[in-house]
Amino acid sequence: MSPSVRLQEMIRVIRGARTQGEERGVIQRECAAIRAQFRQADNGTRSHNLAKLLYVHMLGYPAHFGQMECVRLIASPRYNEKRVGYLGAMMLLDEKQDASLLITNSIKNDLSHSSQYVQSLALCTLGCMGSAEMCRDLAPEIDRLLRASNSYIKKKVSSLLSVWQLFPSWFGLIAGVLHGAVVLITELCERNPETLEQFRKAVPELVQIMKGLVMSGYSPEHNVAGISDPFLQVRILRLLRILGRNNETASDAVNDLLAQVATNTDSSKTAGSAVLYETVLTVMDIKSESGLRVLAVNILGRFLLNNDRNIRYISMTSLQKIVQTDHNAVQRHRGTIVDCLKDQDASVKRRALELSLALVSAVNIRSLMKELLLFLSSCPPELRAHTTSGIFNAAERYAPSQRWHIDTILHVLTTAGGDVRDETVPNLIQLITTATELHCYTVHKLYRALIADISVQSLVQVACWCIGEYGDLLLRGECEETEPVQVAEDDVLDALETVLQSHMSSPATRGFALTATMKLSTRITHNVDRIRSIVSIYGSCIDVELQQRAVEYNALFKKYDHMRAAVLERMPVIDKSSPGHTNGESAGGSIKEMEPTKRTQEVVLPQEPANQAPLDHVTRPGKTQGPNYRLFMTFVSLSHPPQSVQLQMKAPSGDVIPAHGLGQVTQTVLLNNPNKVSLKMRVRVCYTSQDFVCQDTVQIDSFPSPAW
Repeated sequence: MSPSVRLQEMIRVIRGARTQGEERGVIQRECAAIRAQFRQADNGTRSHNLAKLLYVHMLGYPAHFGQMECVRLIASPRYNEKRVGYLGAMMLLDEKQDASLLITNSIKNDLSHSSQYVQSLALCTLGCMGSAEMCRDLAPEIDRLLRASNSYIKKKVSSLLSVWQLFPSWFGLIAGVLHGAVVLITELCERNPETLEQFRKAVPELVQIMKGLVMSGYSPEHNVAGISDPFLQVRILRLLRILGRNNETASDAVNDLLAQVATNTDSSKTAGSAVLYETVLTVMDIKSESGLRVLAVNILGRFLLNNDRNIRYISMTSLQKIVQTDHNAVQRHRGTIVDCLKDQDASVKRRALELSLALVSAVNIRSLMKELLLFLSSCPPELRAHTTSGIFNAAERYAPSQRWHIDTILHVLTTAGGDVRDETVPNLIQLITTATELHCYTVHKLYRALIADISVQSLVQVACWCIGEYGDLLLRGECEETEPVQVAEDDVLDALETVLQSHMSSPATRGFALTATMKLSTRITHNVDRIRSIVSIYGSCIDVELQQRAVEYNALFKKYDHMRAAVLERMPVIDKSSPGHTNGESAGGSIKEMEPTKRTQEVVLPQEPANQAPLDHVTRPGKTQGPNYRLFMTFVSLSHPPQSVQLQMKAPSGDVIPAHGLGQVTQTVLLNNPNKVSLKMRVRVCYTSQDFVCQDTVQIDSFPSPAW
């Protein structure tokens, strides 16, 4: 890009950049050219280059190397250069930087300039970045300007809040200017709420002034793009918003005015849009009528159709703030909001996504979710995680059916499985367990997804879990909900072995696959030896977690084979609505009492220690000896909790539980839960008393809060 290119052309090229990297490249090349021009002698392009640098600064890129150029341009005798120099000083300098001291003398000279427009530039800069020391040094010049009859200059001085704070004796000189008076009253009301009641008496007068501005004819002195003094209108609306907030009397006095401004202001120009936007903010902040609020939402809806991306952005930002209180009014513009998901601007696209998610309801869940899923397939990587999270939350709240809910989550996992939250896998597993009539449909669908692609870890984990739990339903090949597919035992084991051997599988995914393989040993009839062989191989795996699981499963094949069917039976259905069962949250539910045949014995913790076992599923085989109970405990992890949760069990206090409640066996458990996840433990007690087999299962999820 040539350094002599016009500012408008540079803006067009930057806005046309398709990626952030392309935009950075354009700006870096242009900044390099600007630096080179600054080092050369004055060739008439200094103000031109500084203007481009200020636009770069507005985009958030570094532009500090232009500070000294601002000082040079301010000292220039040319008005067009002086104007850009002062603008650059207001944007690039502040009172803490040494360069700001260099322009004090230039401001002093310009305050005595013969042109009111040069004086205005100096005053605006002083009000923006002038320090207390600068104001004191320039006080004589400011005092002289205040005592002059030029209303244009008085208006500029009246906006210097730092000045009237230092010199309150000047109040009488600046209060005569309407714009300045409004600015001062606004500042006083914001800084000292005690003055609100006093200034609310001026609301009727402010309303009349505002009506005169809206209905007045053409005034060359104050007209901006057909709008009569939009700067004063914005200031008055802002003050009325402050005065009408939480006050019904002031709000009632303003309602008619706001309706008049909203219906008589042309929004085709930027000045009109600014007035309308301030009107909308005022309507939403005071105690306005419902019809007026709908009118304000419709104004924001028209802003969404504007070609200016900045206007669309502020419109969606405002709609997002009011969508909870005026949901139905915002819903009328849902189509336009969804269309903004296709916008090329990343910030507009993000705001459109957040607003679309906020508009999801039970009525529009199906249609709006189709749009969101379509957006997910093509959205930028930086928005994918936020999109999946929003879709999951909306589906959780408004799903019309369990099948739709499951299909939606599986679609998201297939599309953006690598960007989903960590808790998605356990939440989906919980959903599947509760949808009893859909077990066959779900396992068939997940099996097809597994053999199609094993790169999406979250989807593979859920598929493996589902195959392990409902593999018998998969092997039957009978499913009314989907096209019947005949699946052989070897096909299922081949798929699980592929996951175990794939370099794409994480350790957690391999754990799911190994457990699913083990569970299939009780659900198939002809390939148990193959499963035993697979499990034995991973008994020497380099991954400690996987090795531990394999060793435990080998023990079930050998030492505890008679218990294997009971240990690996299907997980019970979890009722989320029941006490103690929540979706990732702890609720104080009661623990089911264990009731043996003769009497209840207290079993506090297991007997046989296990080092660093995941807090998950506990089985307790046992037998009796004499009049007492002797329990031999074995820990087996049958599901896949977060790997960060581990426990270490100390030696028990004994190995015999006395009869008749005369004693108990205790054991210390050390928990390692750095991520503070919710803890649950499923306990199964199996023992024999006088040739009578007793067995019970209980889920413990009332662990003390310090543990999670």
